[in-house]
Amino acid sequence: MKIDILTLFPEMFSKVFEESIIKRAQEKELVEIRVINFRDFSKDPHQKVDDTPYGGGHGMVLACQPIFDCIESIRTKDSKVIMLTPDGTLYKQSLAYSLSKEKHLILLCGHYEGFDERIRSICDYEISIGDYVLTGGEYPAMILADSIIRLLPGAIEEESHLQDSFNNQLLDYPSYTKPRNFRGMEVPEVLVSGDHKKIDEFRKQMSYNRTKKRRPDLLQK
Repeated sequence: MKIDILTLFPEMFSKVFEESIIKRAQEKELVEIRVINFRDFSKDPHQKVDDTPYGGGHGMVLACQPIFDCIESIRTKDSKVIMLTPDGTLYKQSLAYSLSKEKHLILLCGHYEGFDERIRSICDYEISIGDYVLTGGEYPAMILADSIIRLLPGAIEEESHLQDSFNNQLLDYPSYTKPRNFRGMEVPEVLVSGDHKKIDEFRKQMSYNRTKKRRPDLLQK
């Protein structure tokens, strides 16, 4: 997979993808990540990428020309362009799985007061990571990249992400490790019983109970 991240602040990504699972995935050549400053594509003498909004209003709006030119220079028939925007579709694990099957993702990070509306015409997806507003799309791009890369075959053991929260509309079950007793808090007896059938049943029930208590909306789906 190839992931291109289009941003005005490439320095923000300098360390993010150099650690842990994402670093190993790149070393295994499971994913190639590029961070591109779309300011470099501006035809303005001063490399401007934004301007005042028609009709008045606060702030500056990202202009079409630099973004169109940047995307068109790297887009292929295998590319999917994703605009990261607060008014996009709410990002979920099911979408992460779907995107992990793609060959080339282009993540477009906004800034200032948003995008010229016409930029949406060259995007395949518009995605939001939650009902709140950030200063830009850089952190959402990091989140998407992380959540997608870990699903690539060979990045982690498949069993690990199959048991993740939100698979089958359930949160993950509680986990424990040594010591068995910590400050009077005991590991549930069934987990040390050696009976794998009972352990599996216990974990399924705990996953359901946790979802019912914390996210009943998932069960309704």
